[in-house]
Amino acid sequence: MTSGTAVSKGALDAAKVRADFPILGRPAANGRRLVYLDSASSSQHPRQVLEAMEQYYETTHANVHRGVYAIAEEATRLYESARAKVGRFVGAPRPASEIVFTKNATEALNLVAHSWGRHRLAEGKAVLLTEMEHHANLVPWLMLAEEKGTELRYLGLTDDYHLDLSELDKVIEGVGLVAVSAMSNVLGTVNDLRPVVEAARRVGATVVVDASQLVPHRPVNVAALGADFVAFTGHKMLGPTGIGVLWGRRELLEEMPAFLGGGEMIRDVRLDGFTPNDVPWKFEAGTPPIAEAIGLGAAVDYLEAVGLEEIAAHERALTSHAIGLLRERHGEDLTLFGPGDDDPNRGGVLSLGYRGIHPHDLAQILDAEGVCVRAGHHCAKPLMRRLCVPATARASLYLYNDEEDVLALSDALAKAGEVFG
Repeated sequence: MTSGTAVSKGALDAAKVRADFPILGRPAANGRRLVYLDSASSSQHPRQVLEAMEQYYETTHANVHRGVYAIAEEATRLYESARAKVGRFVGAPRPASEIVFTKNATEALNLVAHSWGRHRLAEGKAVLLTEMEHHANLVPWLMLAEEKGTELRYLGLTDDYHLDLSELDKVIEGVGLVAVSAMSNVLGTVNDLRPVVEAARRVGATVVVDASQLVPHRPVNVAALGADFVAFTGHKMLGPTGIGVLWGRRELLEEMPAFLGGGEMIRDVRLDGFTPNDVPWKFEAGTPPIAEAIGLGAAVDYLEAVGLEEIAAHERALTSHAIGLLRERHGEDLTLFGPGDDDPNRGGVLSLGYRGIHPHDLAQILDAEGVCVRAGHHCAKPLMRRLCVPATARASLYLYNDEEDVLALSDALAKAGEVFG
């Protein structure tokens, strides 16, 4: 039996939340308190997730959908229960049959590009993307364009780091698919998808949403989004690595061909062909990530116990505080890429430049102060070129961060300024 969650719905107490995360109690390499500010890359795990996976391995491990003995049937029940739980978490109309488990969001988006894009994108139809996409929602479409000669179009950015929709009615003509991020992993911009979805519907285009950065932080209802496919990943929402999610409209999943071939995804195999399994198992070839799905289900339980509205409110307040403090203390030495602190369509991602110090050097100094941030292009090289920088340092906030973490970040930046003069 896993332990209970330290908090319940209401005002979020980050210190109480942090007590549920074993890694956050360990010191950094230099003996300082570990300040983890890289959740946009991969979040940490509460003990409830770790215990759920450990319990499965200790008491129930067996392959799913195959064995008729007791623990195999229990493993199947836990695995399919996790699927339904994740489906309900994002408002899937049919939670048990519209959720496909994948390796990560990247695989989920590749599944759509290769299965839907190859076979269902009409000849001559274009694909509309944006300049703020993660490579996971760019490269699969670049590959499709290379293979089929598909035209790719892009929505640009405004000066305040939002999607530029001024030419949307023009650029949407002739588009068969729109692929767009719900929230930028670099800018923290939470995109208003309504005008994009509405424009896509007017021309009969299919909509794919990369929600990897949004699902962990704000309530998401896939039906309300109006999209046709939504991809996200477990390791950014307190779950383990190795498990991602694709939600798709049932009718679209039904008509799409299988993505990978092998065991489990078949109903029958003959020497001259095969009959695919039902959705969603048609897209889950081979032994699936069973323990990881169970861990993701436990992560969903934890997030629901804390409350997504409470998490969102906590992050909005903390992000506003962070931007205000950093600008006050560091002034013109600091460049922040993303919407302002008063923008409600802003998540807790702070991509920054400081005194012209290379982001990798900056991240190393911060690490020496016990502060973990990400440095690099964040799998968004086209966006880096749009911002006219080779890379940024990125601090990202989550439910276990608080004002002490922000102060530690600010102090560490000041230390980097001293080191580099």
